[in-house]
Amino acid sequence: MNPTTTTTTGKPVVLYLTPDAAAGQAFRAGCADALELLVVTTPAQALVLASEEPAAFGAVLNAADPASALGLRLMRVLRHERGLAQPVLWLAPAPLAPPVAALLLELGNSETFVLPAEHERLLTRLHFLAQARPRPAPDAAAADASPFALRMPLGKRVVDVLCAGGALLLLSPVFLLLGVLIKLESRGPVFYYSYRVGAGYRVFRFWKLRSMRSDADQLLGSVQELNQYQSGSAGVALAPGLCAACAAAGTGCQQQLVDQRGQLICEQQYRQQRQAAAAPAFLKVVNDPRVTRVGRFLRNSSLDELPQLYNVLRGDMSLVGNRPLPLYEAEKLLTDEHSRRFIAPAGITGLWQVSRRGQAGGMSEDDRKALDNEYARDYSMRKDMEIILRTIPALFQKENV
Repeated sequence: MNPTTTTTTGKPVVLYLTPDAAAGQAFRAGCADALELLVVTTPAQALVLASEEPAAFGAVLNAADPASALGLRLMRVLRHERGLAQPVLWLAPAPLAPPVAALLLELGNSETFVLPAEHERLLTRLHFLAQARPRPAPDAAAADASPFALRMPLGKRVVDVLCAGGALLLLSPVFLLLGVLIKLESRGPVFYYSYRVGAGYRVFRFWKLRSMRSDADQLLGSVQELNQYQSGSAGVALAPGLCAACAAAGTGCQQQLVDQRGQLICEQQYRQQRQAAAAPAFLKVVNDPRVTRVGRFLRNSSLDELPQLYNVLRGDMSLVGNRPLPLYEAEKLLTDEHSRRFIAPAGITGLWQVSRRGQAGGMSEDDRKALDNEYARDYSMRKDMEIILRTIPALFQKENV
């Protein structure tokens, strides 16, 4: 653990940005037992502290308005011009609008927290980050700039470059033919990109052959009910009282809570209720009406994925890894339980793609999260070769997803 980012008592040292000095002191007093706060109220102070070597803090808490002088523009300067590697945790009094949240997430290595509702989760996250931060190498200048940056195994990277480069050359006539077919059926670009989150929460442009109508993004809300990962229990309200397990035991619940209506409810039942009401983290639409006829062929044959070889060549992805996620999906997987998946490389194919892919009802959201974490825990060249061999029969799906 870097001694400059924790106190002698083990408390994380955190840079706290706010335009209100009094609010900063109040927050410091409220977290005195858990954190050591460096309160900053001007961009100049932030620039000075961010330029110190070694770093005097292990994370940044930004409680300022993203549009203010202490907001997103300053964070971009610190990240891209001053080499700020520490995680940036945005604090807000209420849930942010999706476009704003997406902008903050694009900064990279950042998360959002709603206070005071997520105060305990924030403290847990800061202590986790402090423990996970690697020790600096003796040659600190040669160390990677990001505390969570992925160090790709050399053998894996060599295979990626050789295979992706060779495939792009051999498949160039195929790209030309598919481009003509796409243009003949619908107006719009041949290639499509969206921003995805890969290893270490790095945001990059993710390329595909366009398989949908050009206005597909604007129609996303109309296909939510077709989501393959939609929970069947969503929207079900549970009555207050004992859960089934407590009732069967014939004893009173030992862990009761008071719900929003002031009624007693079993903690286990409360958790079930929250899970039922939560939106799924992943979006995979079955028989998506936005897909064109050529696009359906591209998807069923997985030919729409070919441009990702360019992402592999650039180093954004690997041939095998966990699927890079759209910003709105990645934002839902920032908990300690699920963030492990971002330790592994992002990949074109991976463990969940070859595990019951395209089979109706065969892959739940929890299954996919578990497989992503499993790959992150233990990936190797041998496992990658096994996944590549299993990918060939999985390319031709049984469903239009």
